[in-house]
Amino acid sequence: MSTPLAGQHILLTGGGSGIGRAVTERYLRDGATVTVLERSPEHAAELESEVGEELRVLVGDATDAGTLDDAVAAAVNPAGKLHNLTCCVGIFDYYASVTDLLPDELMAAAEEVWRVNVVSHLIAINRAHTALRTARGSVTLTLSESAFHPVGGGVLYGSSKWALRGAVSHLAAQLAPDIRVNGVAPGGTGGTRFGGLSTLAQEQTADKVAGRDQRIARGTLLGVTPQPQDHAAAYSYLANPVDARIVTGVVINTDGGRRS
Repeated sequence: MSTPLAGQHILLTGGGSGIGRAVTERYLRDGATVTVLERSPEHAAELESEVGEELRVLVGDATDAGTLDDAVAAAVNPAGKLHNLTCCVGIFDYYASVTDLLPDELMAAAEEVWRVNVVSHLIAINRAHTALRTARGSVTLTLSESAFHPVGGGVLYGSSKWALRGAVSHLAAQLAPDIRVNGVAPGGTGGTRFGGLSTLAQEQTADKVAGRDQRIARGTLLGVTPQPQDHAAAYSYLANPVDARIVTGVVINTDGGRRS
């Protein structure tokens, strides 16, 4: 079996379910040593029981600097090197409209979306950059088709993903030549438990939305509803220090092709 990531130590935030879980499993299959930081104790327990002792799983908030310091310390190799940081943490706005929310609701929702979807990625890089630089490693951020098209969410979610699109470009320039920075922009995906905003009491998860898979398929050129594992190869490629050696500032769109 090919193991293109053998010897690579990777920290993945938000790896307990959905796309993050599929990427975790792909990294392991490709030979990496993986540490996952997952906020949900339930998802973390599922990951540990179903994947086994092949990886380290920490439970904690990916927006907390101290928690991230612990995660980085757990993920580095004996020489203090972290070869890749992958950020899959995200929260959905379930199409919340800025014109329908009360001002206080809008402020709370916007702060939550940006803290989880943007700041978690930036603070992870802030805490991991020394170990990444020591390894001449890489960062992979998780965007969305919403970073390119006004689909797949409301303006709160979409604007957070547009921010990450800009972050890829700016960070690639700032951290060069020692750290490569790229992103993956998945399209709508079936089989995920993507959660909503706690500030708006959005308790629904994506897998419970009636007709969602069919609607996603209708919006793609390939007529498919991507599954979490369909995105994982893009992450593995970007984490590969040989095959993606000269790739930085790039976003790979894994969305089945968008219909206009």
